[in-house]
Amino acid sequence: MDQEKVIIKINDNGSIRVNGHVELVDGAGDKYEVGSTFSLCRCGLSEKKPFCDGTHKKEGFESAPRAK
Repeated sequence: MDQEKVIIKINDNGSIRVNGHVELVDGAGDKYEVGSTFSLCRCGLSEKKPFCDGTHKKEGFESAPRAK
């Protein structure tokens, strides 16, 4: 069975972008309805948590980690 590669990108000063077919579940194991591309909040200020709503732009969230 050929599986699509999932790519998770940590955007500079922004969200975590998920591309690919994944299951997203909460702490109780309940599934969120997601498509094959969505963004997760990283700043903690989104009104749509765990999803990003762009609040990081207004609030000046800064973080640009790099893989080593």
